[in-house]
Order: sequence, then structure tokens, then C-alpha cells
Amino acid sequence: QVQLQESGPGLVKPSQTLSLTCTVSGGSITTSYYAWSWIRQPPGKGLEWMGVIASDGSTYYSPSLKSRTSISRDTSKNQFSLQLSSVTPEDRAIYYCARFHEFNYGMDYWGKGTLVTVSS
Repeated sequence: QVQLQESGPGLVKPSQTLSLTCTVSGGSITTSYYAWSWIRQPPGKGLEWMGVIASDGSTYYSPSLKSRTSISRDTSKNQFSLQLSSVTPEDRAIYYCARFHEFNYGMDYWGKGTLVTVSS
């Protein structure tokens, strides 16, 4: 069974960088046909896809967030990470990591999510 778990600080200050890590168990992040995504949900709003890192390390980002988003991975730890720079209070959200299944073309496994608040 594939499991994903988000971790990182729950509070960041405006203008600083939000950094989260997703630890994957039960499957390798280098396995073909899967990719590893970050999604967020602000209070009272819908899900927003942020970006993804593929099994070969290629990255793709939402156009609205590309300028300040970076996704990386550590294959030795089977982890991938999110960095979102220059945060504002509008970046407050529950942040999820999830696995993208190429054949199903959707997210088949999700982490529980972690709330990140931006405040001074």
C-alpha cells in the first residue's frame, strides 16, 4: 500500500519561503508511469494543483505559481519537497502531496494534508 505523509513547519512569515516534504512509503518515486504532485486548498476554496515531479525528475508547475514554486526530490530517502517563495497570507492553505497515475490520469493516493499559516 502506498502511503504519503506531509511534514514541515505549520507557520511561516510573510515574504519567507514555505518548505514542505512528502515522505513516500510502499512505492518508489522513481517508478515509471507515476508522478508526484503538490496540491493545496485555501480556506473556503477548492483544490489548486501546484506542480509535479515525474519519475525521471522532470518538473511541471501551475502557470500561476511557476515563478515562485520549486519541487525537488531525494531518491535516497524516497522523498519529494515543495518550496514556495515570497509567501503572503493568501498562501494559507492545507497542503497535500499525492501520487499521479498516468493511466488513470488522476491522483490515486493522497497524504492527509498539513495546514500552513502565513502570519507575522
